Amino acid sequence: MENQVMLLPLLATLFTILIADVASASCPMDLTYVQTIPWNTSICKDPIDEGPCCQTLSSIFGIGLAERLKETSIFYLPDVNTSSTCLSDFKHQLAAISIKPNIVPLCFPDPTQFVTNSSACAGIRTLQDWNQKVGMDSPVNTSCKGDLKDQNLCSICSDAALELITNLTRIDPNANASKCFYYVVLFAAAVANPFGTTDLSATGCILGLPQPSNAVIRGSSNKRGKVIKLVFSLLAAVIGVVLAFVLMVVYRKWNKRRKENVHHREIENEVRASVLPITGAKWFHISELEHATSKFSQSNMIGQGGDGVVYKGTLLDGTEVAIKEIFYLETEGDEEFCYELKIISKIKHKNLLALQGCCVTSDNLIGKRRFWVYDYMPNGNLDYHLSLTGAERLTWLQRKNIIIDVAKGLAYLHYEIKPPIYHRDIKATNILLDSRMNAKLADFSLAKQGSERQSHLTTRVAGTYGYLAPEYALYGQLTEKSDVYSYGIVILEIMSGRKVIDTLNSSADSLTDWIWTLVESGNMMEIFDESIRKGPQKIMKRFAIVGMLCAHAVVALRPTIAEALKMLEGDIGIPPLPNRPMPLGHESFQSSLLHGLHRSG
Repeated sequence: MENQVMLLPLLATLFTILIADVASASCPMDLTYVQTIPWNTSICKDPIDEGPCCQTLSSIFGIGLAERLKETSIFYLPDVNTSSTCLSDFKHQLAAISIKPNIVPLCFPDPTQFVTNSSACAGIRTLQDWNQKVGMDSPVNTSCKGDLKDQNLCSICSDAALELITNLTRIDPNANASKCFYYVVLFAAAVANPFGTTDLSATGCILGLPQPSNAVIRGSSNKRGKVIKLVFSLLAAVIGVVLAFVLMVVYRKWNKRRKENVHHREIENEVRASVLPITGAKWFHISELEHATSKFSQSNMIGQGGDGVVYKGTLLDGTEVAIKEIFYLETEGDEEFCYELKIISKIKHKNLLALQGCCVTSDNLIGKRRFWVYDYMPNGNLDYHLSLTGAERLTWLQRKNIIIDVAKGLAYLHYEIKPPIYHRDIKATNILLDSRMNAKLADFSLAKQGSERQSHLTTRVAGTYGYLAPEYALYGQLTEKSDVYSYGIVILEIMSGRKVIDTLNSSADSLTDWIWTLVESGNMMEIFDESIRKGPQKIMKRFAIVGMLCAHAVVALRPTIAEALKMLEGDIGIPPLPNRPMPLGHESFQSSLLHGLHRSG
């Protein structure tokens, strides 16, 4: 008796678990619509045409999933048990209209295909995910909201859906295209379409459900039956036209992509055959970069700019690298990619960031992607270090070495390569620091090759506001001294610890105006960052004056980078500091600037 009493709690617990399992196994969808909606049941009766039948059953089951999406905002079903139960209910509903039950496991052998999965399509599980990835104003929202029994409106909806599927696979190259297709269809039927998931707008156009050619509703008059028959016949004709239109759109997109892929393969072959052997760089496969960055995990992102995003990665041999993925990959982007690679192939200097290799993909599965692989610089960029405070600020010796390192790298570009290379984007964020705080000039995306016959080029202005030389910003005249101006600004930033443009104080003077004012008032020591004012004053003043000469607004008054380097190292004397330049809009400045351009030319 005592043992029986002890068993009672256990039996109660088991009974509770059993009840919970039964409850969790119930299907959350009301599938009774299967017996009432019009569709061509002959497709799934002997002799069964398996392909069209399974596609039709997928559309019918999709009506239930779309209705559930409308009610719960969740795509698909929560688990395998629920999916299996719903498919079992689906089988019973089909049996009621004389469809053999064994067709369901034949068409849906894996119940997990209807289970929600964050990796199925761009991480989408709910409508909230959808709105974050796709946006609340996607073309499907507007294109699929009308009465889609209209042929033209249905065509517009289909075209918008195809475009959205392509965009989703671009967002997530690993996305399952067929799952994304089903997600878009469910969204269009449940959310975009206002007429209900069992209306012909949804079943006929969006879900593509074949309609019976001789549909007759039981109990209706012959006249009503003829009208319905006519409607379904017309709808079948509309669907045929729509399918033809969709096929035509798909073919055009496929043909366009095929031509693009031919072009991109040519780019890939050019890079492999003519450029990489010169650089000594490696050709990386996309899988190597995915492994190195944990599939380009957000946790490995170390920087992002207007033209790309940078990840830290570790190669199989343990080498740490920086991997930059390039944005804006239209045809012009490919040409710029190859141009930049050819420029990088010409440079090899300890103060210029070394290229480890590159990666180019162009296939339909992975998508079009372009990557640079560089040496990893553990100490980040100069701009970051200039923003630090307290004991972490750069020492005088570190600042001095960085200024010298950048000058040497720039002198190499201007004089040791024929024809010379103009960097065009020298700034603190493009100066990287290795583990020993040695500086390396990086980012050659805007670099331009000069001409040995001309001392300057007329070119489209590119670069960063605040660092652009006046003659280049105003007239597009690019010379070696355009780089010298940017370098002079960097020297002044390093020496003062101030940014060229103070974004926190819009009323503050520009860096150069502020420094000129201090020099003219005899307070030159106030130029220097407080953390280095106890350093060697004579040498620091020399560096500041060289920075002022390099950043002078008049071209003819600037030294070349070779002259600036000798001044910094004390090999030659520093000329007297010229008069303070006029404001940019002043007539005298315009005159002296043009005169300087003429002299440098």
